[in-house]
This record gives sequence, structure tokens and C-alpha cells, in this order.
Amino acid sequence: MSMQKSQIDVSRRQFIKTSSLVAASAAAAPYIITGHAAPDDPIRVGLIGCGGRGKGAVGNAMSAGPNVKLVAIADLFPEKVEAVRKEFEAGLKGSASWAQGTESKELGDVSIKLDPSMCFSGWDSYKKLLAVSDINYVILTTPPHFRAQHLRASIEAGKHCFIEKPVATDSPGCRSVMESGEMAKKKNLGIVTGTQRRHQKQYIEVIKRIHDGAIGKITSARAYWNQASHTQHEPRKDGWSDMEWQLRNWIYFTWLSGDIIVEQHLHNIDVINWAMQAHPIKAYGMGGQAARFGKEYGNIYDHFCVEYEYPGGARMTSMCRQTDNCSDQIGEAVVGTEGVSNCMNTITSKTPYRFSGKFRNPYEQEHVDFIESIRAGQPLNEAQQMAESNLTAIMGRESAYSGKIIDWDSALESKMDLSPAKYEFGPLPVPPVAIPGTYKFE
Repeated sequence: MSMQKSQIDVSRRQFIKTSSLVAASAAAAPYIITGHAAPDDPIRVGLIGCGGRGKGAVGNAMSAGPNVKLVAIADLFPEKVEAVRKEFEAGLKGSASWAQGTESKELGDVSIKLDPSMCFSGWDSYKKLLAVSDINYVILTTPPHFRAQHLRASIEAGKHCFIEKPVATDSPGCRSVMESGEMAKKKNLGIVTGTQRRHQKQYIEVIKRIHDGAIGKITSARAYWNQASHTQHEPRKDGWSDMEWQLRNWIYFTWLSGDIIVEQHLHNIDVINWAMQAHPIKAYGMGGQAARFGKEYGNIYDHFCVEYEYPGGARMTSMCRQTDNCSDQIGEAVVGTEGVSNCMNTITSKTPYRFSGKFRNPYEQEHVDFIESIRAGQPLNEAQQMAESNLTAIMGRESAYSGKIIDWDSALESKMDLSPAKYEFGPLPVPPVAIPGTYKFE
């Protein structure tokens, strides 16, 4: 155990050293926008992580305003880089709108032709992309484990960052994101974190009214992400090492995804933290595997139920599940001394409210808000709020895994680092599925 921890520490120190070198090589970037900027100043995008969310985020960013251009892409796997390059060249066909009543700017058939020299692969591909001096807007959509590392390197390299949620899978990662957020403030760089509900007009209008006292003091809350089982799964192929197999099926491994409560349910948890204007002080949870078994599905749970306690005594019931043929529910709600709200579009109280306007696709709106803030010289910085919500989900996971009540300070100060000893293809044993009462939170 101590040897593995030592190797991890060396690996992280080496990462910090190399990311600092990347920062030095990019220090003279001519297109960094940090002061007051014109509305049409160029946004030159680099994509790190060529999966489905990465492709979608590029489309969302390019829909967000004028003079936005994709410059470079990077991924560990060369075939993913090449597939995305060809897909972009064939034509980016608009953007998906997930909700009725949304207003979404359509791109049309936009062909993005990337210089092959700007398409990077391999373990160091993110370093090569960050060394491209005229990139000023980086989209981070790798598996969640890598995002805190890549965020740190991106801020050191002087880039504004759109980083998907979750931003980390363990407490050290959350602390790193908080530190990167402070570093970004000093450099006048922006960080937006992929919690699109915070940029969705109907949520914004309702949460503002809650903060203004529309339902009185919040006494309880609930958050759900209960849905059918995930279908993403790549059967292991001959020649794949443990590491490659896990990376290609990252959703099913705690070190890579954070488990479903972190990777997915984080959206709902973040909404409640937003409504409460606080993070919980403790978590008491349970969960396990009830319907999804087998080594091919890694070591994550398929259901969680956690009770969170907030300052002042308010409690949230948090549920997430991935099981077929069940009653599904995704959403949030808060109960106050003078009313209730679903946080999204309705308030029931003495002065009821229902949102009835139109709103832009929030996956686009978050980029609109971010780019406008950059061009105004006042870049948004969501690192702290996201790290706190991310840690809230981790606190719930660790309570369920261990069967113990976990308090905020213990979660924040935890030294439990899920990083592998080395980032390379080769053997990587999968830890057993956590058994409450046996699993130890550290």
C-alpha cells in the first residue's frame, strides 16, 4: 500500500513538472483574451477528449457566437482522433436540442478541416495541444479521472477552460480543481464546468426566486437520477491490456468515472447545492449492485441512496439508479416553510410561479455565457462551486461504499487517491466491488 502511494506521488509530481513546461512553452500565446475584448475577438478552440461529449461540445461552442474556430484535437487513441477529424470534415450538422420549447441556433452543414499536424494522440497528446500558442479556449472531455490534471495544465498554459462534469473522481482531484480555480482568477482566465442547468433560463429564474424567499426557508430537498441501464460497453479484445480495456469502458470503473453518483447524478446534486447556497456537512448512504453483475461491468454500483444534511438541519434525499424496467425519474425539488418548488420551472406558494418563456439549448447557452464573459474581460469561474458539488457526490459514494457517515471535512481532507501507479498500457488489477462494513474510507 505504501509503495503504491509512493509511486502515485511520484507520478503526480512528474505531471506537475511536465505541465509547468507546457505552460512555459505557451506563455507567449498571441490570442489569449484576458483584458477587455471586442465582441468578435477570435475564440480558437482545442479539444482534449474525442468522445461523443467532446464532439457535441465543439458543436455547442461553434454555435455560441461569431469567430469561433476549432484549431486542434487530442485523444489517447489515434483511431478516435482520426475518426473525429473525418467526421468534422464531413460536416458538423447543427446541434441537438434536448428540451421542448428551446431555441437553438443551427449550424447547418459546417465542414471543419483540421491540419493533420494539429491532431494529436498518445499519453502526451494534451501537452502537445496545450503547446499550440494560438489556442485560447480548451474543451476538456476525457474520462473524468484526467480532467483535474488537464485543467491544471491548461490554466498553467494560459487557456480558458470548458471542463465537463465531473471534474474529479477523488478528493485530491477536487482540491486540485479548487487550486486551479484560484490560479485562474490570478491570471484572469475562465473556467466553466458543464453543469448546464446553471445556464438554463428556467432554472435560473426559479432558483433566483427561491433565493429571494419565494418558498421561505428550505427544510428538505430531494434529487433523483433513476434511469435504465447504460448501454455503452466494449467487449474486451485480444491484445488489450487491463489499462486499455478499462479506458475504453471508463464508465464502469470508479477510478475513471467516480461511479454513477459522481458521473451522472452530480447534475441533480449540484442543483440542490445551488438552491441551498451551501454544501452538505455530512452524508449517510447505501447502495450496491442489484442488477448489473460481472467483471465486464467493472467495480461500480448500479444504485445509491444517500441522505445529506445541510447547515441548519435541512436534509436532502438523493437517489440514483441504472436498472431496466423500473419507474424512472430525473429531477430535483425543494420544500420550504412557505412553499415548494421543482427547481426547474414551478413554484407553489402564496405567490405561485411557472416559467413559460423560451430558452436556448443549455448545452449551447453555457458556451454563449462563457464566451461573452471572456470577450467582456470578466471570464466566468465555476471551479469552486463545481468542486464542492463534485465532492458532495464523492462524499455520498464513500458513505455508501463504507457504510459509515462521512462528514464534509473528512471528505475534503481525504488522501484517498484513485490514480494508478503509472499511466501506461499494461496490467492494472480492478479493485473489488466495495462491501459496506469492509471497505475503508481514508
